[in-house]
Amino acid sequence: MAPSTEPTASAEEACPITPVVDLVFSRWTTSILWVLSRHGRLRFTELAGLVGSITPKVLTQRLRQLERDGLVRRTAHAEVPPRVEYEVTELGHSLSPVFDTLTRWADQHLARVRDARHDYDTAGRPRPA
Repeated sequence: MAPSTEPTASAEEACPITPVVDLVFSRWTTSILWVLSRHGRLRFTELAGLVGSITPKVLTQRLRQLERDGLVRRTAHAEVPPRVEYEVTELGHSLSPVFDTLTRWADQHLARVRDARHDYDTAGRPRPA
């Protein structure tokens, strides 16, 4: 069979939500946005404690990216010792309905996903090499 001469669709053309998924659902981003949305303005150490097992280095990287993307605002107060706070921007808050929908979906369906995984795993399916 001859190779296709049809142009290959970009990820965005194939699925228009791909850029949003890449932006919002990368590792730790959802947790950071969720915590800031639910708790409001937080200092770095407060945020780190609520997010969980994230390292300070990774939290700093993710916060910088979220600030760059316009989803989080960083406010540095001219105090000694320095105080820096983070909060979700209006653009970041616009994702709340998405998170609410995903929360409802999880509440309604994750038990079925776990059951399906268990059934698949116990049905003697070959494991990938």
